[in-house]
Amino acid sequence: MAQLTVSGRDTVHVWVGRDAGGQPDPAAVLVRRAGALLLGRVATEVVLTHDRDGRPIVRVDDATGSVELAVSVSRTAGLVVVAARRAGTVGVDVERVRPLPALALARRWFPPAERAWLGDRPEASRTADFLRLWTAKEAVGKALGRGLRDGGLRRLMPPPGLPMRPVPGVEPLRVGHPRLDEGLVLAVAAPAPVDVEVVQWAGHGATAERSASVERTSLPVVVRGN
Repeated sequence: MAQLTVSGRDTVHVWVGRDAGGQPDPAAVLVRRAGALLLGRVATEVVLTHDRDGRPIVRVDDATGSVELAVSVSRTAGLVVVAARRAGTVGVDVERVRPLPALALARRWFPPAERAWLGDRPEASRTADFLRLWTAKEAVGKALGRGLRDGGLRRLMPPPGLPMRPVPGVEPLRVGHPRLDEGLVLAVAAPAPVDVEVVQWAGHGATAERSASVERTSLPVVVRGN
């Protein structure tokens, strides 16, 4: 099965949608629509499946063969996020910022360098900073096809933020945090070089709405650059 390749700069597309539960599964709907958009097909032609490492992919079959698209899915309360990439693996994770014992959790799960970094962060931002590290680990694990197995929580992450930064020990994989609304933390992981474009899906039955600037709306935003 051939994997779709693209000329020029690679882009990770990230769609943010509502997740009210029920059937059909909002994540499956979003994955199908994302696959249809990037593969130039209708959603009913898109097949949801997994690769040999368990990573989700979408596939379109026709008389000339099969074309596959790497995807990654994450959920948090009331929200579903789907990342898709035409040329290789991708991982995504999203969390809502909420009260939690950030330093205690870091002492339990994170390597010493990250514990020290988090301890030096301002108290007001410490929970969000903890979640930036956590989501980075999740996104990287998904891109690697291993999740958090085999010590994924102790895998050292680069300092959170943008641009996307190399992940120690697993270059050329990079991870970064495109900005969403306050109260949400998003991490995206993919081999470099890569652009990241975040768009909001305007309801599960509507066309995607793309935002070109933060001034138009704070969720979504479009972030470009590696």
